[in-house]
Amino acid sequence: MRIPEIQQALRDAGLEAWLFFDHHHRDPLAYKVLQFSVAHTPTRRWYYLVPAEGEPVKLVHKIESGMLDALPGTKIAYAGWNELMAALGNLLAGRKQVAMQYSANCAVPYVAMVDAGTVELIRSFGVEVVGSANLVQYFEARWNQQKLDSHLEAGRRVDEVLKHAFAYIAECQRANRFVDEFDVNVFVRQGFEAAGMTTDHGPIVGVNAHASDPHYEPSPERAWPIRPGDWVLIDLWAKLTQPGSVYYDITWTGYCGTAVPDAHQRVFEVVSGARDAAVAKVISATAAKETLHGFDVDDAARGYIREAGFGDYFFHRTGHSIGEEVHGSGAHMDNLETHDDRLVIPWTCFSVEPGVYLPEFGVRSEVNMFVGEDGARVTGAVQAKPVLIG
Repeated sequence: MRIPEIQQALRDAGLEAWLFFDHHHRDPLAYKVLQFSVAHTPTRRWYYLVPAEGEPVKLVHKIESGMLDALPGTKIAYAGWNELMAALGNLLAGRKQVAMQYSANCAVPYVAMVDAGTVELIRSFGVEVVGSANLVQYFEARWNQQKLDSHLEAGRRVDEVLKHAFAYIAECQRANRFVDEFDVNVFVRQGFEAAGMTTDHGPIVGVNAHASDPHYEPSPERAWPIRPGDWVLIDLWAKLTQPGSVYYDITWTGYCGTAVPDAHQRVFEVVSGARDAAVAKVISATAAKETLHGFDVDDAARGYIREAGFGDYFFHRTGHSIGEEVHGSGAHMDNLETHDDRLVIPWTCFSVEPGVYLPEFGVRSEVNMFVGEDGARVTGAVQAKPVLIG
């Protein structure tokens, strides 16, 4: 069971207790952190209090009294709302604060699972509710050596698929054979399958103005052809098919011709410079054992792009946590969409992917960074210049 580890994390954070709550599977993080599952959807509220010291306590409805039987601790059952209020009062008596899946002002919406009414209810007992974002990250975003190894191997295979995708476009153009964004999308998916990898969706293959839509994904109905003189962005992510594997997620860009136009080269240099500034910030801070937040990394990349005069054209966060899901449960590199004040901690991985999206074309350059005990590193190839396709 994870309870001793949770209690140690609470003590390390100076927190009294962690209060888990669910109703109709509103909080999937609770089940992940506590490492248990239920046979059916909870139709009544349950609470599970894990104190920094002492035995956990389960509060369940009488008609779903076995809901938390997989977890250790004393069980209290209620039926009516008045019994629930009394039981919660006893559960929280003498406590000044509890951590919950709550984020003040919804600053980190990825962990804001507890509804406002429940937060108000807990506060009505004179108990402060503090956010559990860093606790969740500690238990859900950290990797082990097996996950790191799976990421590195996925990186080798994804890098190879990407290289072949650009070569496929070049081959079609040399042969005067029609190729469009969706053809390349299918080519990449087939490459993943042949390489023993899987993905949840994608890849993004965007030509010219489509490269300025960060979440564009081609379909047979709306795919643009790829012709000589076109700018191409490919964003692809995949993981090994073995259980427990984690994603590798990168974006590269290229030009269909022998020389990159000055405008494209200029924007590429700005974006890659921002990427490198963010990477350098992470490497220097982790090497010096400095406190580093997600927003700090975003500031490094965004500041570089803003100084270059393209700030209005970078309208998404700098990066996201990476795990068994391509967008993981750890700190995001974000001070735009949210003020992500979660700590960047050892044994986590995230993307660094600044972009500049002009009306005519867009550039994004994405790498993955892994933070270890003694520093951080980029885990795959780094694009130094646009690919000349053909």
